[in-house]
Amino acid sequence: MARIELPALAPAAFLLSAATLLAGCGGGGSGGFLPVASGTSTPAATPAPAAPAQPPASVPVASTQAQPGKLLSCEDLAAKAALAGTVYTSVTAVAAGALTVAGVSAPVPAHCLVKGKMNERTGPVDGQTYAIGFEFRLPVDWNGRFFYQANGGLDGSVATATGGIGGGGPRSTALHMGFAVISSDAGHPSPTPSFGLDPQARLDYGYNAVAQLTPMAKNLIAKAYGRGPDRSYLGGCSNGGRHAMVAASRFADQYDGILAGDPGFNLPQAAVAQLYGVQQYVTVTTANTPAGKPDLQTAFTQAELNLVAKAVATRCDALDGLVDGIVADVPKCRTAFSLAADVPSCSGTRDGSCLTDTQKTVLAKVFAGARDSAGSSLYSSFPFDAGINGANWRAWKFANSQALDTGAVGFVFSTLPLGPSRPSGIDFALAFSMDADAPSIYAASGIYTQSAMSFMTPPNPTRLATLRERGSKLLVYHGTSDPVFSSDDTANWYEGLRADNGGDATSFARYFPVPGMNHCAGGPTTDQFDMLTPLVAWVEQGKAPDSILATARGAGANVVNTEIPASWSATRTRPLCPFPKVATYTGSNPEDAASFSCK
Repeated sequence: MARIELPALAPAAFLLSAATLLAGCGGGGSGGFLPVASGTSTPAATPAPAAPAQPPASVPVASTQAQPGKLLSCEDLAAKAALAGTVYTSVTAVAAGALTVAGVSAPVPAHCLVKGKMNERTGPVDGQTYAIGFEFRLPVDWNGRFFYQANGGLDGSVATATGGIGGGGPRSTALHMGFAVISSDAGHPSPTPSFGLDPQARLDYGYNAVAQLTPMAKNLIAKAYGRGPDRSYLGGCSNGGRHAMVAASRFADQYDGILAGDPGFNLPQAAVAQLYGVQQYVTVTTANTPAGKPDLQTAFTQAELNLVAKAVATRCDALDGLVDGIVADVPKCRTAFSLAADVPSCSGTRDGSCLTDTQKTVLAKVFAGARDSAGSSLYSSFPFDAGINGANWRAWKFANSQALDTGAVGFVFSTLPLGPSRPSGIDFALAFSMDADAPSIYAASGIYTQSAMSFMTPPNPTRLATLRERGSKLLVYHGTSDPVFSSDDTANWYEGLRADNGGDATSFARYFPVPGMNHCAGGPTTDQFDMLTPLVAWVEQGKAPDSILATARGAGANVVNTEIPASWSATRTRPLCPFPKVATYTGSNPEDAASFSCK
């Protein structure tokens, strides 16, 4: 096929800066879970590879639990599980304990590791080689379940397939629990945004990798254990949470339980909002970088963000019945806190004890949600929360916004791609027009037959009849101090889901806000929790979670959260409550979850 020409690519620095940041932003890894340690042209578009034959979608029987099994085959699986379009590059037996997972003390069980790729091809635009790369870990002692690990960021690397259970510093993984776990690069071999020049790579990243890998994985399980999985689960955080929300809409016939953490299910909009934030923050910077660019880190000092966090806590902490450093009642805080009135205004120079009027205006605009010049909303609002002073909040607002998000918008989400013809980094963000350029995330043109808002988002996200009717369950959690994907957006989605289900969706979907948590983990919060075990109990035993226990990661924790306030018990616990309920103090021990109830 003749190569399709686009304008010359932007400097390599544009692509490299995004890749560098991905390593620290939940990208290309475990979808926000704990990182794992391991040994307008119009030519015809390249047709998407035909999806493998879908296994029949069975309707689960209520309270039917998965049954354990033994691995029957490993080294001979490549021959036994042969499938058109699939190449197994290696199949090896892994001894118990040979793989380690940071923060998890128990040894990883013995398992079979299968690595491979699907639908290898040459891109018509850039001439690069593309395939859906994967690794699949199948335990010798199997619990009868399949887990699809949805990864974060721009994908582009095959993260170690262990299966995240949610939150920060998890003490276990799906693989430890006996799940067969798959992980993929979502159809491109590097976590740099240039893959967005390829039309098919865009679709693979958005949803098609899950469509292709799911039946392949179930076929491989059947050959490895002599039967297919009794139950199938999918989970991830950040972009992995987006994958999960898309699966709940597109692939509900293939999954019994779905876990979506801090889901960026409107990711193209959120990325545009990040650029909007850059344009606001640059107006209050006080210095330049060594490269002569505005230094966003100077827009708000750490002392100034601490000031805002303290003001939010002063007005909102007690709304749940206890002053404990946690703002649990976000809806009440929305009306109780006033940035203009509750944060001191500077009468002189900035010294960390006040905000200037311009700083207040900037922060108010960002938290109100990105808008164009006519005032039309481009993305959701954000709630003010005590976690605004978290390191993760600062990283997303002042660093990732000008590297990661500029690359994603420039190459993956805009149609036609804006990145090749424009400068990179902060210059791209500052030149991006909220009037002329933001609509490009809704555009399709020529070989780009689907807009970003089509291939990246769940179709009809509040109409999940397939998931509901087959008995599948959806658990969603979201940090209320997430700086990049708004928990307001998730709360609004859940309200819409309730409305489309007669006012109550709790029989098949529940949303658990995590007060104070930044993006997938961190912040002044109780962010260590296991969402997978209660999801399995809900799917297989009919035990819907009325609350989920969350623990602070203070001194002595397997992975310490250094942002835990000194006044907290190192092992503080709290119940996470299903929205719209709030954890309300009812007892005598402020450090114990038993002293709270969801009301």
